[in-house]
Amino acid sequence: MKEKVKKLLSQALEENKSLFLIDFSITEGNQIRVIIDGDNGVTVKDCISVSRAIEHNIDREEIDFSLDVASAGVSEPLSIPRQYLKNLGRNLKVRTKNQDIFEGKLTKVDDKEIELQWKTREPKPIGKGKVTVQKEQVLEYKDIAEAIVMITFN
Repeated sequence: MKEKVKKLLSQALEENKSLFLIDFSITEGNQIRVIIDGDNGVTVKDCISVSRAIEHNIDREEIDFSLDVASAGVSEPLSIPRQYLKNLGRNLKVRTKNQDIFEGKLTKVDDKEIELQWKTREPKPIGKGKVTVQKEQVLEYKDIAEAIVMITFN
């Protein structure tokens, strides 16, 4: 069953190239769970389309199953490079595997790493007072434990 669902899922995502798979699982009780994301977001219509592509091609007379197709939530951590690319220019909070935390604007994304930039106030090198400095941090995906998009309300 898993291979059949994978094939149907691949076909559904092939029809809409802006959508991509985040997670897919089937429990022992044949509960199918699919989480998708999209370069331009995910609509309810997108979820319905993917759901139908799977559901309409599996015979319920043969296999009893339940199906849940959902979009990756805003509070969910980013998990694949394509999600980082989609969020280029947004603010992220990143926790590394060493437990370091960085918050900044996502300014660069490639297949191995990301770059964050932020401004901070630091003491002047000479004299009293503080000065605003631009900081940046390059992080490899393998070193990232969790990355979450910081939602701002204007």
